[in-house]
Amino acid sequence: MPQHYLRIYDGPSESAPATSECTGRRCMKLTVGDVVPLLADAAENRLAWIADFDDDEITISTDLYEVLLAYQHFRRPSA
Repeated sequence: MPQHYLRIYDGPSESAPATSECTGRRCMKLTVGDVVPLLADAAENRLAWIADFDDDEITISTDLYEVLLAYQHFRRPSA
């Protein structure tokens, strides 16, 4: 009986994002504008698969990091 293997579909090859190796894992470079709406929708709808990635690390620009820190600081409820 032949074995069946699952493969990841990355979409059409001519428009696929650039891939690179990072820390021994396959990585994709995407814009924040492409990723955030999908993650926000998945989190808002409490989709189970989003929790599978809770421990995954992401790399962001220093500018975005600083904006997120400021946003986190100012959204805290006042005491």
